[in-house]
Amino acid sequence: MSFLPYHSRSPISRRAMLGRIGAGVGSLGLASVLAQESSPMLPRAPHFPAKAKRIIQLFMPGGPSHVDTFDYKPDIARFAGQRPREVDLRSLRNTKGGLMKSPFGFKQYGQSGKWVSDIFPHVGSCVDDICFVHSMFTDIPEHASGIMMMNLGHLQPVRPSMGSWLVYGLGTENQDLPGFVSMCPRAEPRGGMANWGNAFLPGEFGGCHVNLGAMKPDAILRDINPKLPRAEQRRQADLLAQLNQLDLKRQEHDAGLEASIGAMEMAFRMQFAVPDAFDTSKESASTLDMYGEGDFAKGCLIARRLSERGVRVVQLSISIDGYDIPWDTGHNDIPNGHRKLADSCDRGIAALLKDLKQRGLLDETLVLWGGEFGRAPTSEGLTGRDHNHYGYTVWMAGGGVKPGFSYGSTDNFGLRATENRTHVHDLHATVLHLMGLDHERLTYRYSGRDYRLTDVAGQVISGVLA
Repeated sequence: MSFLPYHSRSPISRRAMLGRIGAGVGSLGLASVLAQESSPMLPRAPHFPAKAKRIIQLFMPGGPSHVDTFDYKPDIARFAGQRPREVDLRSLRNTKGGLMKSPFGFKQYGQSGKWVSDIFPHVGSCVDDICFVHSMFTDIPEHASGIMMMNLGHLQPVRPSMGSWLVYGLGTENQDLPGFVSMCPRAEPRGGMANWGNAFLPGEFGGCHVNLGAMKPDAILRDINPKLPRAEQRRQADLLAQLNQLDLKRQEHDAGLEASIGAMEMAFRMQFAVPDAFDTSKESASTLDMYGEGDFAKGCLIARRLSERGVRVVQLSISIDGYDIPWDTGHNDIPNGHRKLADSCDRGIAALLKDLKQRGLLDETLVLWGGEFGRAPTSEGLTGRDHNHYGYTVWMAGGGVKPGFSYGSTDNFGLRATENRTHVHDLHATVLHLMGLDHERLTYRYSGRDYRLTDVAGQVISGVLA
């Protein structure tokens, strides 16, 4: 399959398309027919058979400490207070206190015997469905750039997000909902819309941002709450589509106007589909109890509801009041800050994995958990840890990865990735591969060159593939 710029991929010319419309419009409405004829969001075949049909990204901005969560390093406690040569780096700032023992206990879970921190007991119960990647590294230990790298594959907000690339390559299965939905309970992650933006890709492929703070299904998205009966709105949409098509016929091609036509039709359909998708009151009492209370838990439940309705990409970012990088509380308070954040997401994450599995959706849904980097094993002050981009942990579940498996490792103190070192570009290449896309072939020509999510790097992590 060849991926060309949007205006080059239209299956028929605008004149031919307009000539096929007329008496056949019927009850669908002109705007709806036009959207079906030319929508870039229609499902497209992958490069090769996919393991995963959709992805849910659980994004943890701020740098969760891997050595206090999923990367058990007993040598840190054994040499606490010391500064061995392996961790004596000038590039690690504010670490004069030496190695800092984790304030949390670890214990083994599942048949795999995976060591997990006491602050993630619910996720611990799911380890036999999880593939941990302990050998991640990235380029810069700074939040804004690190977040961009994790979500865009680039250090600056000038590239499309991973979600936009996926929708560009595959379209989406539900034409009544966006192909890419990005949610956060309160504050947006640092970088804002760049985390779900389309950059130079056509506007249709950008993510739709949802603030879950209010949790009111009829007010999740602004400006699409229906005020008129559906039939009346259908007539209005058709009239507007006719006027726009007259203008478009004269111009032959206007990417902005084409995008506007598609966006208006999508908004019409969304105002009826979105309230239903976000209405968690329709779930059974046992399901609601499994997820528990809290905005992030409800976000996990909504992520499942969106995924089962065919939304290609769902991104759910954790957030707390007053922080756009919540896990960064680790600078001065690992014991309380990390426990508070884990308490807010642990149950919901585990419920999501179990819910997907019992519904038969986990095998075809890739779940990705992680932040932009990790934390140093040495102390910053008495109870904090500074940023560490040399080695950290992410994990995946479902969607074609090995269950109950740990890939790669850091050194004995958790500072550097050593075995099977894995850059973010490699992680992105693997995500695309699991979704049936070759990261070197998924390109878009812009400003005289072909761009891709993995830039000029990246290798599929074959060791995690089931």
